[in-house]
Formats: sequence, C-alpha cells, structure tokens
Amino acid sequence: MTELPWLILPTYNEAENIEAIVTASAQTLESCSPNGFRILIVDDDSPDGTGRIGDRLASERSEVEVLHRTSREGLGPAYLAGFEHALSSGAGFVMEMDSDFSHSPSDLARLLGAVRDDGADLALGSRYVPGGGIENWSASRRLISRGGSLYARIILSLPVNDLTGGFKCFRADVLRAIDLPSVTARGYAFQIELTYRAIERGFKVVEVPIVFRDRVAGTSKMSWQITAEAAWLVPAMRLRR
Repeated sequence: MTELPWLILPTYNEAENIEAIVTASAQTLESCSPNGFRILIVDDDSPDGTGRIGDRLASERSEVEVLHRTSREGLGPAYLAGFEHALSSGAGFVMEMDSDFSHSPSDLARLLGAVRDDGADLALGSRYVPGGGIENWSASRRLISRGGSLYARIILSLPVNDLTGGFKCFRADVLRAIDLPSVTARGYAFQIELTYRAIERGFKVVEVPIVFRDRVAGTSKMSWQITAEAAWLVPAMRLRR
C-alpha cells in the first residue's frame, strides 16, 4: 500500500479562506502525488462556520476530512491532534501549512519532493535562505520574526535559518520518533520545538526557499502571549537537553 502524503490545515475563523486553500492545495497535490493524498482540516470550533464549510468540502471531495475540536487551545495542540490522526491512518508524509495563503500551496510540491524524492527527513519552508523572502510585512514585524529565529538558533545551537516558520513536510517516522505527547509548546514555539527534536534525534533537515505573504482575508492569530511563550520556552528546551 502506498504511503500517502497528508496535509494538515489548522483553522480558527478561516471561513473566508478555507475553501480556496483546500482547492488550491488539492490541485498541487494531484499533480505531485498521483497515487493519492489526504487533506485534514483541524478546526477549533470556529464561530464563523469554518468547520461547516469544511464538512461540505469533505462531502464533495473524497480526499478531504475534518477533525472537529471542541475548544480553541492553540496552534500546537491542533497540529498534534492532526498529526495523531494522520499517523494512525497510515500517513507516509505529513505536511503542515497555514490556512490563510501566507504559504503558497504551489510550494507543497517542492517540500514533498525534498523528503519523498531527495532523501530529507524534514523539509522546512524557509524565508531566510537565498530565494526566500517575505512580502507585505512591516519593518517591525520582520525584525521580530527574524530576531526570533536568530534567538532560537543561538540558544539551541541549531544550523537552521528559519526556525519559526510553519510550512513543513515530515517523513512520518520523524513524528513517531520525537515523542509528540511530550511536546509542551502551544503557539509558534511549537515550530521551534519540533525542528529541535528532529535535529537532536539525528534526522536530516533541509530548508526549501519560500516567499511568505501576509494574509489578505481574515484576522491574524499572532499575539504577545505567543511571542512571550517562545521567549521562555526556547531556553527551557536547552535546559531539558
């Protein structure tokens, strides 16, 4: 049986984006994974009806399903629930991507290819390598993002330029090996923690250049609490090692 790629899309109030992002992602995955793929929407009980739109898409498209959660717990727990579902369903590769077009669905093919075809264990969509970049961000937001990645890179001594990005493709065995139930981060520190654990266990991590674009529709979920969590959790990861 072919091990299929699974794309996990966490959502909270993404009614304006979810149908378009599923359609665009499916088009890319159909071209690069002709043997099949799955798209899993993980919705945290969005009051704007995102989950209901997801259910309609699942009824129309056999490759789509929805995992409904009963409360909003943060990005990390949503991804962990999605990962668990994908792994228990026999996923061979697990991808994560924002649901607001900040990440281009067309780049899914390059991330999957880096792992499935080129021998990486984890491919990171990177804004901070040659060919990567950011569009439509203020100077202050660029500084915070770049500084956060540099901070984590120095504290954890990691050879990765973009540690805070959320566009990734994992070989399923990586997720099985990094003890997902013990992951503690809930916000964007979650991205740092997963990459850190993968490198600590000797997996091959590569950075694939991407251009990150600020969302056009919907509202950003970034907050000062998310930034603060990353600031204290990164040294804690180092101490636990």
